[in-house]
Amino acid sequence: MEGLQNNNGINITNLFTIQNIIIYFVIINLLAFLAMYIDKKKSIKGKWRIKESTLFLLVTLGGGIGGITGMYTFRHKTKKMYFVIGFPVILIAEIILIVWYLI
Repeated sequence: MEGLQNNNGINITNLFTIQNIIIYFVIINLLAFLAMYIDKKKSIKGKWRIKESTLFLLVTLGGGIGGITGMYTFRHKTKKMYFVIGFPVILIAEIILIVWYLI
């Protein structure tokens, strides 16, 4: 079997290479890290903020390492227990799912 193809004849299997998956995780973690930085700077200036649900979405989409690193690097959201507990729980759950899928 040569792989799944969509209606445009693009081989979908080729999109999910190890290289592309690594690129995705690097980008999503950088986005989560930058979101924590931007939200911290805006909170200091009293400006419009990034929604907490957006920060959780970035972590849920695979940006757990970037979100946690940003949280502690910028000392942002560290007093909110649902961030302090939530981000690592999401990351651990994702790691467990990936390991379970690979086994």
